[in-house]
Amino acid sequence: MNKLSRIALDRGLALNQRLASSTANSIDWLFKRDTLIKSGRTWFELVHDGDLMSVRYYELPDDDEIELVDGSKMPIERQQHAVPLVLVPPLGVTTETFDLMPQRSLVRYMVARGFKVYLVDWGKPKKEHAHLGMLDYAQDMMGVALDKVRRHSGSKELSLMGWCMGGLFCLLYQGFTRDRHIRNIVTVASPIDLETGKGVISMVASVAQAMDGPAQLVSNYSNFRLNTLDPARLSLPDWVTTLVFKMTDPVSSVTTYWDLVTHLRDREFVESYSTTSDYLNNMLRYPGGVVKDMAGGVVNENQLARGRVYIGDEVAELDRIDCNLLAFAGKTDNLVPPDVARGIINVVASDDKEFREAPGGHMGVIIGSKAQSAVWAESADWLASRSAGRPPARRKKKAARKKAASRGGARAGRSG
Repeated sequence: MNKLSRIALDRGLALNQRLASSTANSIDWLFKRDTLIKSGRTWFELVHDGDLMSVRYYELPDDDEIELVDGSKMPIERQQHAVPLVLVPPLGVTTETFDLMPQRSLVRYMVARGFKVYLVDWGKPKKEHAHLGMLDYAQDMMGVALDKVRRHSGSKELSLMGWCMGGLFCLLYQGFTRDRHIRNIVTVASPIDLETGKGVISMVASVAQAMDGPAQLVSNYSNFRLNTLDPARLSLPDWVTTLVFKMTDPVSSVTTYWDLVTHLRDREFVESYSTTSDYLNNMLRYPGGVVKDMAGGVVNENQLARGRVYIGDEVAELDRIDCNLLAFAGKTDNLVPPDVARGIINVVASDDKEFREAPGGHMGVIIGSKAQSAVWAESADWLASRSAGRPPARRKKKAARKKAASRGGARAGRSG
């Protein structure tokens, strides 16, 4: 066989292989799509299973290493850090946010980096859960979840890490309770300063403020009050939540079908596409009580940036939070731009606090291909240096000052 014939044969075989792969992947995508979805594959132990909220624990696997998004391998650290890490997702999304694919799993990555990893699962709210508000999630359910984590891990000291509203829940919990055993908090794309005028969420806040005057006028001459509305009327169905998240990156939402067609022969791409699409198309109902609390003052009055959040009879004192804090924002996030997320640094009283920008939009910053080398790795490094067995020195110093003050008061009382 001459050289030209060999080249023609090789190209024909390659084309035949691509057509066969494309056909097989097309059939699976059309008729057996479940075989392509790889989310939620990391094994976990259920340490709490409530009516709605549950808590998961991800154990050290038997493997020696895990595969990363770039195809490289990372050895698993068998010696675990003393302070457990609790991951807190936002509402409206499934737990697959932190376990999207084996190579893009935040829970798997953090376990491999030596952390005892727990995940709060907010469950799948139904119409009967519409009344649940910020206090139910950020105070009551968070309190129960962290109590279960402490009982299971045997550690009082904990680190919290939350994305978007999950980060707000971490901050609000600490503002409500001032839990002295919360060692570290990491927030990712969590909205704080809504008066920057930047991003979709700031625009929503501006509209709410613009409507505040007319709403007050209406309330003066009628029985209309926002706080009297039935939360069920404010509950957002799952398709609305899906639409909102897709609108954070509208271009990708439009172009992905073309990407799929042009990459049908690539099994790994088809699996990634199918898994991500399944995740985006299966968002959850958003409780009306949370919407009501946010619109009733938190957003309208920019309370988060002012450091005091008033919900019902409770006050979350964000300006008194003094645990270590690391805040991230996505450089191209059009929902919560960096200027909106950066505000937390000016609010908390922490001595150890830092703000960083990372590649990606609102979702890409936590689940995108670059999140692993940026947000995940940097968070793991930052937490590792602050997760030793002994409490931070600053807590000891505070305790010593209080003890010295009490002794001084006692001496003064005796001398009088």
